[in-house]
Amino acid sequence: MILVADSGSSQSDWMLTLPDGNTLSFTTKGLNPFFVNEKEIAKIIQHVPDIQPYMDHIEEVYFFGSGCSSPDRRELVSNALSPLFANAFISVETELIGAAYATCGDRKGYIATLGTGSDVSFFDGKEVLPTRQGVGYVLGDEGSGVWFGKKLITGFLYQTMPADLRDSFDARFRLNKEAVIKNVYQRASPNAYLASFAPFMSDHADHPYIDGILRDGFREFVMTDIKPFPDYRDYVCHFVGAIAFYFRDQLRQVCEQYGVKAGKILKSPIEELFKFIVEREHYYETQPNP
Repeated sequence: MILVADSGSSQSDWMLTLPDGNTLSFTTKGLNPFFVNEKEIAKIIQHVPDIQPYMDHIEEVYFFGSGCSSPDRRELVSNALSPLFANAFISVETELIGAAYATCGDRKGYIATLGTGSDVSFFDGKEVLPTRQGVGYVLGDEGSGVWFGKKLITGFLYQTMPADLRDSFDARFRLNKEAVIKNVYQRASPNAYLASFAPFMSDHADHPYIDGILRDGFREFVMTDIKPFPDYRDYVCHFVGAIAFYFRDQLRQVCEQYGVKAGKILKSPIEELFKFIVEREHYYETQPNP
């Protein structure tokens, strides 16, 4: 049995092969090791009733997650998973590698994440090469849910948001300066809080103000994160994440404007990622021993 997870900062998507050939899918809270510790990760998974009957029978766990870019963060996640799946091989990699498998397969290309946060890297067909991008929501995350959340909140608080849109925003969220400061500076997971305003943009995507913010955010992402690669015009750039998926029309138009070859745009890579991992492992199993 193989368990595959694609984890962002807000949500984790899981798929498991079952003995009868079917699959089990479920979601949990995001398991970014910058924001949750080993005990919290274990507790979250232990409270998923559907997986309990299979935990001792799972042979392989492949976890691809935000915040897993350094060895110590990957070890934190691995240490949390190992006691839960005592008989399983555990692999922990970054969410970009998972996105690369889901979009590029084994071909070269760029992979960009536009969800709660944002990032982009080049996949050489085997590995995701290190880059200077992906510096987090305080310093970067251009074009992400966090970035757009900041724009919405500041536009509301500074009253630069158009009156009609501001009335709708106020009726929906009932925000004030004190509540925003408390959620951003004093409570856990401020990135998820900021990104939680993205559905409002989706509901008002045709409003010129929202459309302008979206194009500005995607333009900032292209200029800051994609164009610094000297060969960005030579390869397809695939996108994963809810922000990319729900606002794909504006994203594709901005990409076309700057010569970026936009490829697949997936809301979540989990299904394509799961398919890739299962087929790869089946291929390895069928190869003769050297």
